Amino acid sequence: MDLPVTAVGAEPPTDLMPRRVLVTGGAGFIGSHVVARLMLMGSEVRVLDNFSTGRMENLADAACGGLTEEDIVSADIRTPEGVEVIHQWQPDVVVHLAAQPSVPTARHAPLYDADVNVFGTVNVLDACARGGVRLLVNAASSDIFGSVAADELPVREDHPITPVSPYGVSKAVGVHYLDWYGRQHGLSYTSMVLGNVYGPRQAGGDCGVVSLMVDALLGGRPAVIHGDGTQTRDFVYVSDVAEAIALACHHHGVGTVNIASGRQTSVNEVYEAVREASGVGGAARYEPPPWPDEVRNMALDTRKARELLGWYPRVGFVEGVRLTVRDARRRQSGSQHLSPMWALSR
Repeated sequence: MDLPVTAVGAEPPTDLMPRRVLVTGGAGFIGSHVVARLMLMGSEVRVLDNFSTGRMENLADAACGGLTEEDIVSADIRTPEGVEVIHQWQPDVVVHLAAQPSVPTARHAPLYDADVNVFGTVNVLDACARGGVRLLVNAASSDIFGSVAADELPVREDHPITPVSPYGVSKAVGVHYLDWYGRQHGLSYTSMVLGNVYGPRQAGGDCGVVSLMVDALLGGRPAVIHGDGTQTRDFVYVSDVAEAIALACHHHGVGTVNIASGRQTSVNEVYEAVREASGVGGAARYEPPPWPDEVRNMALDTRKARELLGWYPRVGFVEGVRLTVRDARRRQSGSQHLSPMWALSR
C-alpha cells in the first residue's frame, strides 16, 4: 500500500482564518498546546475529550486566553454524543488528536486500540463529512511506515505503508479512511505524520522516551534503555507540532505531510541530553528490547511541510530537553499556576 499524498483542494492560501475550531483530544499532551496556540491566533476553540488521558490542568494556558468550561465537551469520540458537537456547533475546522496513544497498550490490547483509533476516527470523519466541516487536520504517526531501510531515510510522504505494530496498523487505517472520505465525500484534509513528539505535559506510564527518562532521573531512578541504545527516532518538540497544526488550520487541505525534525537521534543521545539538562548523574540501565520487531531507525523528510505550510522546526533537541526538564521540575514542586476554575475542576 502506498500513502496517499495528493493534495486536496487548490494551492493553499495563508489567509484562511478559521473562525471555529474543534479539537478532539484537546485536553491531552499535544491537544492542549494546540488549543492555546489556536486561541492565540484568534480562533474560537472548543475541546472534545473523554479525559481518559487528558487532564483539565493541561488547559490552564487556554483558560488564561479565554477558554471556559462551556467550551469543553466531556465525551468519547466513539459515541454519538461525542460527535454531536460537530453537528450542533458546526466548526469550520476539526483537529483530530483524540487517540489511544500507547504503543505498548496497542500490543497488549489491540481490540481496544482499534476501537479508539479506527472506529473513533471513522466516527469523527463521518460527522465532519455530513456536518459541512471545511477542513479536518489529522494526527498520524511515523509508526505507519514500519521498518525502513537506512538508505531510504529520511522517509518521504509517498513511502509505502508497512506498519509492524498494532498501533502503526490502527493509525495507518485511519489515514486510509481519511483519504477515502476525501475522495468520496469531498472532505478536505491535512494528515500530519508526526515524529516522536516530546515536551511539557507529556506524562504517564507509557509516554515517550524523553519524558520517561526525565521522570526517572529527577525521581532518583536509573533511566532504562532497551537494547544497545543506538536505535534512532526523529524527535520534534510539542510547540513546533502545535505551530504546524495551527498553520494547517489556516490553509486548504494539503494531503499527507510529515512534521518532524528530519534528523535521527539515538536513544543514547537522548539519555546524555537528559542527564546534562537535569544535572543528575549515574549510568543508565540497559535491558533487552521488549519486542523483536521494533523499528530500528526513523527520520522523516519535512520538505513538503516547508513548501506547502511554510513550517519548519524551531526548537532544537537540546533546548527542547532543557525545557522539558524545567517543566518536570515545576510539576514535581507542585508550582502549577492554575486559574480558579481549573483548580476547582480537578
